[in-house]
Amino acid sequence: MQNERKESLPLLQLLPNFVTIIGLCAGLTAIRFIIVGRFEVAATLIFFAAAIDGLDGLLARKLNATSAIGAELDSLSDFLNFGVAPALMVYQAALTESYTTNWMFVLMYVICACLRLARFNVNRNKPTIGAKPHFIGVPAPGGAALAMFPMILSFENMNWLTEYFYAYGIYLGFIGLLMASSVPTLSSKSIRVPKDRAIFVLVGGALFAGLAITQFWKLVLIVTAAYMLVIAFNCLTYLAKLVRRPKP
Repeated sequence: MQNERKESLPLLQLLPNFVTIIGLCAGLTAIRFIIVGRFEVAATLIFFAAAIDGLDGLLARKLNATSAIGAELDSLSDFLNFGVAPALMVYQAALTESYTTNWMFVLMYVICACLRLARFNVNRNKPTIGAKPHFIGVPAPGGAALAMFPMILSFENMNWLTEYFYAYGIYLGFIGLLMASSVPTLSSKSIRVPKDRAIFVLVGGALFAGLAITQFWKLVLIVTAAYMLVIAFNCLTYLAKLVRRPKP
């Protein structure tokens, strides 16, 4: 009787899930640094997780290694990295003065992040016919960046955060609502570059990399502020369409 041949797969097909696990480890380590009050290190790890977010999906498609477990693992990693970790950091750094009220906004942000990711999972394979690729609601990495924006501004002086903790709590809850909302927001898949201008994009990428190495937090502030303006424009456009929509 011949032994049944065990199923095997190329090692490269495990690479997307390995990248996801690296991001998950970054988020878990960020929580560890939040506990000991090292918020800059924690924020760096969260942004690292955001930088490699999406890389796992790209690798899975290129290597023909897509799987149901990979998709679910990615969403669970996103929930921890961009839902739980940023909320805990904001709470620990700025919102403990009124832990009862502000904890409500922390819960709101985390639950909205969870709902946003659950909706993404349900709609993942639905085609978008006749429309440019876009997100529904602010994506989880973008929500994390927006949630941490006031903290990054205050890395030099944390005192003003604790003075305006109520405002920060409301702001955190509002970002959570944007994630769970139906506002169409920018997706990188919809950005197209004319071939004759590709050289300028490459030069800009080199400048971006240089700033990331030498002036990381200033670059993060600039990019996040620009993204905030884009989201504000998306919200205004969405509200204008709702107002102009004919009533049944």
